[in-house]
Amino acid sequence: MELQDSAYPYHDWNARITAECYSPNAASRILGEDKKIIDIVNNYSKISFNFGPTLLSWMQRHAPQVYNDILGADKKSLENFGGHGAAMAQVYNHMIMPLANSRDKRTQVIWGIRDFRHRFDRDPQGMWLAETAVDLETLEIMAEHNLKFTVLAPHQALKVRKITDKQWVDVSGGKIDPKVPYLCKLPSGRTISLFFYDGVISRETAFGGLLDNGENFANKLLAAFLSENHSDQLEHIATDGETYGHHHRFGDMALTYCLYFLESNNLARITIYSEFLEKNPPQYEVEIIENSSWSCFHGVERWRANCGCNSNGHAGWNQDWRAPLRGAMDWLRDNLVHIFEEQLSGLVKDPWKARDEYIEVILDRSQENVENFLSRITEKDTNYEEKLKILYLMEMQRNAMLMYTSCGWFFDEISGIETLQVLNYAARAMQLAKAVSNVSLEEVYRGLLERAPSNIPEFENGAKVYDLFVKPLIMDLSRAGVHYGITSLFKKYPASVTLYSFSAERRAQEQLEAGKQKLIIGRVFLRSNITWNEEEVIFAALHLGDHNIVAAAKPYAQEESFNEMLKQMKESFQKGEISDLIRHIDTNFNGHTFSLSILLKDEQKQIIDQIFAAAQKEIGGSLRSIYEHHYAAVQFMSGLNIPLPKYFSAIIGFVLNTDIQRILDNEGFDNEKLSRLIKESKKWYGEIDIAALELKAARKVDLEMERLSQDIQNIGLMKNISELVSILRGLSQSINFWKAQNIHFYLSKAPMHEMQERSQAGDALAGSWLDSFTELGEALSIKVK
Repeated sequence: MELQDSAYPYHDWNARITAECYSPNAASRILGEDKKIIDIVNNYSKISFNFGPTLLSWMQRHAPQVYNDILGADKKSLENFGGHGAAMAQVYNHMIMPLANSRDKRTQVIWGIRDFRHRFDRDPQGMWLAETAVDLETLEIMAEHNLKFTVLAPHQALKVRKITDKQWVDVSGGKIDPKVPYLCKLPSGRTISLFFYDGVISRETAFGGLLDNGENFANKLLAAFLSENHSDQLEHIATDGETYGHHHRFGDMALTYCLYFLESNNLARITIYSEFLEKNPPQYEVEIIENSSWSCFHGVERWRANCGCNSNGHAGWNQDWRAPLRGAMDWLRDNLVHIFEEQLSGLVKDPWKARDEYIEVILDRSQENVENFLSRITEKDTNYEEKLKILYLMEMQRNAMLMYTSCGWFFDEISGIETLQVLNYAARAMQLAKAVSNVSLEEVYRGLLERAPSNIPEFENGAKVYDLFVKPLIMDLSRAGVHYGITSLFKKYPASVTLYSFSAERRAQEQLEAGKQKLIIGRVFLRSNITWNEEEVIFAALHLGDHNIVAAAKPYAQEESFNEMLKQMKESFQKGEISDLIRHIDTNFNGHTFSLSILLKDEQKQIIDQIFAAAQKEIGGSLRSIYEHHYAAVQFMSGLNIPLPKYFSAIIGFVLNTDIQRILDNEGFDNEKLSRLIKESKKWYGEIDIAALELKAARKVDLEMERLSQDIQNIGLMKNISELVSILRGLSQSINFWKAQNIHFYLSKAPMHEMQERSQAGDALAGSWLDSFTELGEALSIKVK
């Protein structure tokens, strides 16, 4: 995930929503009457849920604790629900299944099942369809692979009848009873069970105020039961998971209290789909409305037409770009099929079966596992080039499916981050296709994108959007060499290092400096950890000061030419002949030079921060000097209730923001100074960055609480944390102390009970520990029992 500015202060939207939603639901709070935390609950262990495989793969790397909590919740649910797990599988990359071809539908289901089995260590019983978009062929494939059920919206049902009856009843328009499962008989003779969620309450949960109060939420669900019906009834809703915490802050707690209220008062039995289905087999049959979904009133047009469904973000915008984008993707997919089949002919036993099995490589890219995969699917022993070709083609197909991820069409504008992501997948698929077949599809693809109009005049159409935002990110080994060269100017790499999906091994390198100018020249052996292609490249990168960088790379040819290039460039640099040096770079690399813009945004930001570190220090010093010099005058104006000039308010904000951040970034405590600075910020209403400070404050407290968990006898540390939290409450009441509260709640189990026993036995130190621990709990809004 690249840096996404719109997710500020988080790095990207995955990170932000994990913090706002996925994490809180893994450890959600139940509050007592005094608004103190009395229990922490993993919501996932009590509800049916699904996570997409691509999100889980990100979470496994970047939020491992939350990832493990989700897997643990499913194991716990097996105990709660008679051996049935709460987790459901999902079609692999959230593809709109009715718009997919048959092969992609099959692979999406197979990959979703195998990814689920890999993570949850069991076979799934149910599978969530992206946007609940459904057709009979998709249900056939699901049933063929032993999936027992899925969940649909009420308006996706056409008619029902009791299995023993002949007469059908029209339930179109959402009139179906959601309280029972239904059997869907498929053309092949197979069957699958369908649940239709309560649409009214689901919408009120997602878009209304139901999550403002957990008890009201519970009562709303209870009111939906039919009192005169004495058989088992299932009241259930379906919403985006992001509803509980991201779209509705503290929505996770409303869900938690709803379930707690129902269970503790014995008002209803909490269940999950698979358990209810086992105990209540379908008594009714249903026919569905094909090519329908839960989020488009026009069926599945939202993902291929300007049907009128949009996110209502921009008046006057249209989605005329959707159909041409779908057309371009379909054209590309079909041409990639020809390349895939032609290039694998005689090399692989069954290309499409091999693609279905490629999920095993995606889940484990170790050399041994990849070799085992290749040996299973090939018709004969393969050499290195043939293995490379197979991996290229499998990755090409993986990207050809990823480019259909539904959010690429869901929103308002073709240049949005979601659509750019699917365009990136398409670019990667074309790059891999050209590498194995020498067939370039990009020109025709761009031509098709020209028909997709942008709502933003300067972007014109999809082709220009592709040129501006996608092509610059296309990476090959030579451009990876440029990346390595530029970043080597600013950081010291070990001899071997992993950069994103590449492994880099330094073979030779020389670096020269003269004032602000730096030159680095070298050779590096690069290898893709995904497609196994490898190459030794030579690189040169020149930093002229500030943001001015000239860099290039190309395949390594021979030692003699590299040494001659190295000699020429060093001489020019040492003589200060920078124009000659730039000419040498241009000549030796055939005019293919790059600047800082070639880097990914994360690397750009890191380097820009380094480049401007001195300037920031200089500017900061000047602003601090102004602040201190005029502080008495500012106090005088405050006494007269005269508003500060905006320019001076900005200066005060900069100084205070910098000082508060520095304290929060440092190890240890400076609570007295922090308290004074926060009071100053409130007094002068300086323009401080509250969002960034809230995140830093939470991380500071988390870090200190982690230290405490490793040194639980440290009463002094506990008191410092209590004081820190109380001071930070003065900065903002919205600081998320979620992780710190979790640690305290964990310590309130065995460690606190041990201290209680020691205190009762007369241990004064244990008594002091308990007092400090209770005080810390109060600061963190936890009721210590």
